[in-house]
Amino acid sequence: MKSSVGSARGNVEPDSHDGAPHYRENNGFKVPKSMSPASEKLARAEAARIEPVLEGLWKKKVWDSKSVRAALLPLGYRNEGPDSQQGRGTLHVQDMEVRQGLADPRPVRPEGSLISLRVRDDACVTAFTQPTNYQVSVNGRYLESGCTEPRGGH
Repeated sequence: MKSSVGSARGNVEPDSHDGAPHYRENNGFKVPKSMSPASEKLARAEAARIEPVLEGLWKKKVWDSKSVRAALLPLGYRNEGPDSQQGRGTLHVQDMEVRQGLADPRPVRPEGSLISLRVRDDACVTAFTQPTNYQVSVNGRYLESGCTEPRGGH
């Protein structure tokens, strides 16, 4: 009898990560909602305003959340919590999240900042800046966590 090594072949979903069974079902909370075309256009315009600010900070080796927030607020955003009900223009900047170290199992907080901007009820700009790089992107809102991608499962 031949043994099979690799991914289970049971309930494999098309386009699932590595052919893993139930991948979409188990990770559905990480899939952002769709944006309307008008909301996506506005989000892309805001991302285009944010990107040069982050690029300038990154080139100056400045990525702490206090400095990033201070540099973005002059763009006219409101300084609120991560999923404030205040609506459009709500900015949230926080330190990178604590992670388990690779070589050492103790928790580590990497240098850098996570940024989210609520553009509309269905559209967000999310970004990060850290010593190695920075990135700005647009996405719909997540069902359970608003603008930022949820980190853990249920």
